[in-house]
Amino acid sequence: MYFLQGLTMGLAYVAPIGMQNMFVINTALTQSRSRAYLTALIIIFFDITLALACYFGIGAVIQSSKLIELAVLFVGSLVVIWIGLSLLRDKGEMQESASVNMPLIKVVTSACVVTWFNPQALIDGSLFIGATRATLPEGVDVQFILGFMTASALWFIGLTTVITLFSAKITPKVLRIINIICGLIIVFYGLKLGYNFLQKIL
Repeated sequence: MYFLQGLTMGLAYVAPIGMQNMFVINTALTQSRSRAYLTALIIIFFDITLALACYFGIGAVIQSSKLIELAVLFVGSLVVIWIGLSLLRDKGEMQESASVNMPLIKVVTSACVVTWFNPQALIDGSLFIGATRATLPEGVDVQFILGFMTASALWFIGLTTVITLFSAKITPKVLRIINIICGLIIVFYGLKLGYNFLQKIL
């Protein structure tokens, strides 16, 4: 159950078209298949390490204080709902990103930058993943985070595969559909965080 929750939340969190995804998409569209999959694996590594830091780092701080837990649940609920609504309004337009025609070392550093040095990813990840930890019972951390990590691997490998096979058919309409689905899921989890906040104060 908690593995599935981590998996669905992980997919909803990682799937929206952002810097990571555009980097992977552009690589798959312009580089060899082997380079595209290698780039996906590098992105997965940085994405998983960020998720672990948000969950066990920020999440642990949240659990150490009732006041911090309530504050993060409240703010996290609002931010997560806002993220979801923003995705629902997004038109799914393809945007250009940094050049992906680069040596492997630059692929690694660029993957690190679009993940760890993306302020929005750090903030959203801390609130989205950290606040969720406060709603989970004890003893399910491993199940949940394994689901979240699996989602990252499935998404980026799947995204690379789809782009390399069907590059001519990837249109703004397809990206729009992805954003709508992810937006609805994220709004649902934002409302769930808000419900947990109300439960703890009432």
